[in-house]
Amino acid sequence: MHKHHSALGLATASVKASSGLDIAKRRPVQPVTLVRPHAARRAARFFVEKFKGRSLYAVKANPSPELIALLWESGITHFDVASIAEVKLVAAAAPEATLCFMHPVKAEEAIREAYADYGVRTFSLDSIEELEKIMRATNDATDLTLCVRLRVPSDHAKLSLAAKFGAAPEDSKELLFAARQAADALGICFHVGSQAMSPQAYVQAMGRVRDAIVAAAVTVDVIDVGGGFPSVYPGMEPGRLESYFNAIEDAFEALPISYSAELWAEPGRALCAEYSSLVVRVERRRGDQLYINDGAYGALFDAAHIAWRFPVTLLRDEELSTRKMAFSFYGPTCDDMDHMAGPFMLPADIGVGDYIEIGMLGAYGSAMRTGFNGFTAGETVMVGDEPMASLYVEADAKREIGSNVVKL
Repeated sequence: MHKHHSALGLATASVKASSGLDIAKRRPVQPVTLVRPHAARRAARFFVEKFKGRSLYAVKANPSPELIALLWESGITHFDVASIAEVKLVAAAAPEATLCFMHPVKAEEAIREAYADYGVRTFSLDSIEELEKIMRATNDATDLTLCVRLRVPSDHAKLSLAAKFGAAPEDSKELLFAARQAADALGICFHVGSQAMSPQAYVQAMGRVRDAIVAAAVTVDVIDVGGGFPSVYPGMEPGRLESYFNAIEDAFEALPISYSAELWAEPGRALCAEYSSLVVRVERRRGDQLYINDGAYGALFDAAHIAWRFPVTLLRDEELSTRKMAFSFYGPTCDDMDHMAGPFMLPADIGVGDYIEIGMLGAYGSAMRTGFNGFTAGETVMVGDEPMASLYVEADAKREIGSNVVKL
């Protein structure tokens, strides 16, 4: 693969912060978030142009107002929100966007406020109790799109979402029939789990959808295949997203649904993973353990709590031909749980004061950050180079996944 310049640039072409000083000279004490608006625009255009349906950005993946506005400008007009706070966030960042309240269990007050004050007309549900709650909160509105969430397997996903939500097969007939009576438009939705590594996940779920439609004998206006669209990480390199789209579209066309039915999806990770990365500093080395200034209570929540591996690059002012070895990370807090097992492959001579770029943190990095122990985010810098991995850049324009030494 062709190696691009680093996130911080090469030599005098290094990234400039608003102060005009490059990061190498400033030696930042706090972690620095690097954002790549062009990467998010590219991902949005990909879904808008290639997915033959409507794409709803799942705001939970990265609730940055700047990212929400950028996705809106790039053609993402609908947003999957899960709380009244997310409703307000998107309404402020993209006032003309269409909001879909896709959390299956909502506070009645949140439903009422979303409907009355923010024009939300699409709600998901997975029980008769939630349907009744929605109807009460909206005063039996007749302009609702109600999406019944079915429980489907997460066999092909790295993170299961099969336990908490979704109507079981034995309950779906009654629920679909009741929702059909109440809805202006009836939808069926599901979630195959996060980071689905095979299009078969959606084909399998669509089989459940077919069975539910046949059993309930209802007319369905919307099929929402949810999220799960993957990104690229070390050891998790999925196939082309077009293969996912093709499998979904073929399964959609085979369903017993209205000829005018709409196809929806709720990409989160796939739209924002490439948007940002993080530059951290090594504060201590103890054998194969590196103590860095971000961690489990910051942008590296997934690396700590679900052992997610991210690509890493050592940033240094000169390139050395040093062998790579496996490291684990400790974050800056006093908590033993602030540990990222990795392995993260980095040059063996890495030491205190070195800077590491950790890539593909646009999804769930900033969303999971806390201020625990007083450690918070540092500055954010916009960069123009390519992300450390991509599903949207041709192979000869990708940077190598994994470990490199990159010049400043």
